[in-house]
Amino acid sequence: MAELSVVHLCTADRLGGAARSAYKVHSGLRARGVRSRMLVGTRVTNDPDVAPVAGGPRRWLDRMAVAATDRLSWQYLYVPSSNRLPRHPWVSQADVIQLYNTHGGYFSHRVLPRLARDRPIVWRLSDMWAATGHCAYSGACEKWRSGCRGCPDLATYPAIRRDTAAALFRKKDRIYREARPHVVAPSTWIAQIARESPLLGRFELSVIPNGVDAGVFRPVPRAVARDLLGLPGDRPVVLFGAHILDDNPRKGVEHVPEIVRRLSEQHGLEFTLALLGEGRAAWADALPVPVVRLGFLADDLSLAVAYAAADLYIHPATHENLPNTILEAASCGVPIVAFDCGGVSDAVVDGAVGFLADAADVEGFAEAAARLLRDRELRERFGRAAREAVLERFTLDRQTGDFLDLYRRLLAEAPGRDRS
Repeated sequence: MAELSVVHLCTADRLGGAARSAYKVHSGLRARGVRSRMLVGTRVTNDPDVAPVAGGPRRWLDRMAVAATDRLSWQYLYVPSSNRLPRHPWVSQADVIQLYNTHGGYFSHRVLPRLARDRPIVWRLSDMWAATGHCAYSGACEKWRSGCRGCPDLATYPAIRRDTAAALFRKKDRIYREARPHVVAPSTWIAQIARESPLLGRFELSVIPNGVDAGVFRPVPRAVARDLLGLPGDRPVVLFGAHILDDNPRKGVEHVPEIVRRLSEQHGLEFTLALLGEGRAAWADALPVPVVRLGFLADDLSLAVAYAAADLYIHPATHENLPNTILEAASCGVPIVAFDCGGVSDAVVDGAVGFLADAADVEGFAEAAARLLRDRELRERFGRAAREAVLERFTLDRQTGDFLDLYRRLLAEAPGRDRS
């Protein structure tokens, strides 16, 4: 078989959940002999197969254009460097182009029809943005089902200044009609959104869950992990992680203090809270338990040690797809308590690998966490089950194989593109 070439487009290569997911796909494909490359808005690794979409003066022009369209609320419609992408040597050599989150000011979806002329477009949905007028997560709003007329929340990320959501929705409709992407959903939740979306429901869809490198994210002796991180060994450790700790409502940062106080003051539990991510999280100084800030850990080995050091991972996000953090904690044999939102239940089977609380039910969340903190045998049983679930359904090898099968099928079905 001829060498397969894939180019991935994402905001970054290792910064944020979508970027980490993209880089895992890229790394997995490359390990299988695929010529995999990434074009990104922000490059943070030294990987020679990753390059910025635009650099130098072109990046400066992009930022000016994005700022201008932001003032007009024409979200990401004009990013000058995107017009050069069809002529980029990596793109011109690619058999498949794979998209992740295309919002963020580094890419304009207006170029998709041109990119799709000579090769299949695969769009792996990191969030809901592709299905809405402007937002990444619509929350309780369901206007994405009917054209996003009369947006009730212009400030929802990524924000717009005036209500152009319906016009942006119609523009996406015309662009997608020409590009005809193959949609990939990492969770059953986002798959259902895509099927019911007027924008995406007309296209073929595959469900390919996120994959975890189970050889890196694996159980290690908890005492060893805690010693490496300087965590105390005389009480349980509860771990919470988010890319941004200071102000991140979607990840449930604002719920953490109340959960911790309930566990300490109402349930009388003693434990250490470990925080993983960027920011000081000033609220942590007022908590009634010891707090250890682990900071932002960029490499997988350090992250795996952090998970393995924990007795319990809490994930109080209120809007989610299928988060890497949950899968990585599970792969390290750590039980999880989370709100039942989005695709979380794909990985956290209630009463088997952890507990799910109703969305925003902080009291129920704290009660579930207290039950696990009191019962070491239950924690260990759930941890073993969590690891087994990852090995069965969420390995990086399985994800890579599923994407390879998809690419081969799409290329075989495309006239003149059979790679067999």
